[in-house]
This record gives sequence, C-alpha cells and structure tokens, in this order.
Amino acid sequence: MKLLTVVVPCYNEEEAIPFFYEEMEKIMVLFSEKWPEITFEYLFIDDGSIDNTLYTVKKLRTKDEKVRYVSFSRNFGKEAGIYAGLEKAKGDFVVIMDVDLQDPPKLLPEMFQAIYEEGYDSSATRRVTRKGEPPIRSFFARCFYKIMNRMSETEIVDGARDYRIMNRKMVDAIIHMSEYNRFTKGIYSWVGFKTKWIEFENVERVAGETKWSFWKLFLYSIEGIISFTTAPLTFSIMIGLLMSIAAVFVILFIIIRKWLFGDPTNGWPSMVCIIVFIGGIQLFCMGILGEYLAKTYLETKKRPIYISREET
Repeated sequence: MKLLTVVVPCYNEEEAIPFFYEEMEKIMVLFSEKWPEITFEYLFIDDGSIDNTLYTVKKLRTKDEKVRYVSFSRNFGKEAGIYAGLEKAKGDFVVIMDVDLQDPPKLLPEMFQAIYEEGYDSSATRRVTRKGEPPIRSFFARCFYKIMNRMSETEIVDGARDYRIMNRKMVDAIIHMSEYNRFTKGIYSWVGFKTKWIEFENVERVAGETKWSFWKLFLYSIEGIISFTTAPLTFSIMIGLLMSIAAVFVILFIIIRKWLFGDPTNGWPSMVCIIVFIGGIQLFCMGILGEYLAKTYLETKKRPIYISREET
C-alpha cells in the first residue's frame, strides 16, 4: 500500500472547506476503483486563521480519521503553509491544493497517473486563461512572468499554480531547501526533476473571498525576483554607469558652450530637476541593494519558517 497526502493550506476558509472535502471524497472513490493499492490522507494547514477554519477542520476529523491538521500560532503566509505541509506529509506522494476549488480536483487522477504510471517525478498545472480576474491583475501577472524569465535562469511557467503532485524524492529535495524567504514556484523549477504540465481554464472560487490583494501579489512578485536572480543589482550598476557617462557629456557641453559663446550657465529650475532626478535614481538603486541586504539579514537570523500552535 502507498499513501497519498493531500496538503491544503487554509487562511480564513471555513466556508470553502466543506465543499472541498465533499468534492475530494468523490474523486477518492474513483482513485480507489482505479488504484486500490493507494490510500490517502488530508493535511490541512491552518495559517493562523481568525475565523472558524480550525473548528471546521476539527469537526471533519471527528468523522474522518484521514483528516490531519497543523495550526500555526499566527499568520505566517502561504509559503510557510506549503513548507509545513510538505514537512509534515507522510505520503509516498504529496499533492498541494487550494481549498477554494480553483485547483480542480477532477485533474488529480490524470496528474497521479503521470507520476505513478508514466515515470514523471511531478505533475503540475497551469492556467491557460484568466477569465474572471480583474484585467489589470492579469496584465501585471503576465508582465511578471515575462520579466522573471528574462532575468532569471530559473524558468517560471506562465500561469503556473501551486497545484501539483510530487513523489517523495522531490518532496524531500524541497524540504532540504529550508530558506526563510521562500518563493515555491521558483523552488519547484530550481530543484529540477521530470515534470509533466497539465493545462486548464481558470475556475472561480466556490466560496469566500480571495486573500490576495493587488498589493500582496506585487510584494510576492518582488520576493520571487529577488529570490532567484541578482539581475536587479546589475541593472542598478548599468543605470549608475549610464548616468555618470551622461553627466560627463553634459559637463563638457557646458564648458565648450561657455568657451565658444561666453553664455553664462543659468536656469536654476532645470538644475533642480536634474538634481532631483539623479537623487531619485540613487535612491532607487539603493532600494534594490537594500532589498537584497534585508533578505540576507532575515536569513542570518535563522528564524523558523513557521511555529505550530496545535497539530494532530
């Protein structure tokens, strides 16, 4: 017998959990018919929810021993939830899913077949449409993937979801990457292994509201860029070099104009604009450097990725 662990990160998802459980139970019946040697368990990660998420999970556990949970002492974020799920999973195979059913459970048999019968180490999903999302969010998401893949040697597939199933070998490799600043989409790609991609159209939430605002997604994208490329540092160097060269040419122009035409240097408003512009560039480059230093600072603290308050 082999075990499949379904890792489900949750944050204020009391409304969605019953729908998710009901849908997954239907899929697991199909699993039992096709692969009777496969058993499974649910591992809910309560990411410091302030609603009745934990109570709902406990209620499920009273009627189904396959349900396990880990409850954080506070909200540590989805990345911490994914890491905790992988670390606590007992299965020979591990799948990560969102509880809101935006990760269609009906794809799970096809994903499992890719690993169990076709020889892949991982089977991952990507959205080919973003129907239902605000247009501006879709636009910036596509821009992020294009920028990320141009700047980094680690490929991030456009539309990739956290929804994927992995064998134990790949799960152990990810667990060993115990960095504090995590960007799991990049980690999946960085560790390698043979992955099959399955495409699907966007699905709207079954219940509740998304916890990802535009600002949170923006910060998450910055996290991804800084985690897997140092190109912004090179970019800041190039900006500084170009600004220095431009300044030399401007100085030569002023000197030659003064020498040939005796034209006094005037126009303090333009000078103020130039000073402000150069100062802005300097602060921008310092900000890039500061982000990298901040991440290094957090890594050197060696703080735990999450703290468990209660678990089965």
